[in-house]
Amino acid sequence: MQVLQVQLEVGPDPAEVGRARRWARSRLAGSGIGDDEPLAETLVLIISELVTNAVVHTGCPAVLRMLFAAEGGVRVEVADASDRPPQPRHAEGDDTNGRGLELVDGLADRWGWQPEGAGKSIWCEVDPVSVAPVRGQGAVSSGRVHC
Repeated sequence: MQVLQVQLEVGPDPAEVGRARRWARSRLAGSGIGDDEPLAETLVLIISELVTNAVVHTGCPAVLRMLFAAEGGVRVEVADASDRPPQPRHAEGDDTNGRGLELVDGLADRWGWQPEGAGKSIWCEVDPVSVAPVRGQGAVSSGRVHC
């Protein structure tokens, strides 16, 4: 199994989330995954959620990585300097945040986290055959930590 890895350093600013989405779209297109394909839509939504969590809740820079397997699957990793584990929440009714990791859990085939250096990496994997069209977006909020 051959794997191609690309990565982007993301600053600790919520405006960086849009840059990460644009970068991801261009890398997906470069790997042969069209911008209008359900796989691309799913991956960009997942990336948006994970990068948002990293920059908003840690206030630290992060690194976004995408790994493309020869078989067509994609692994997304977002590493940050906080050693605090991710804290999935369940949003209620009109809550405007708290849905991010729940959304990732619903969209990804597998996800988890692991220590990385002094911080952590949250990862997920999406298999191309399991993806259905994406219909919405959200962001998660669980509090800030210091790096």
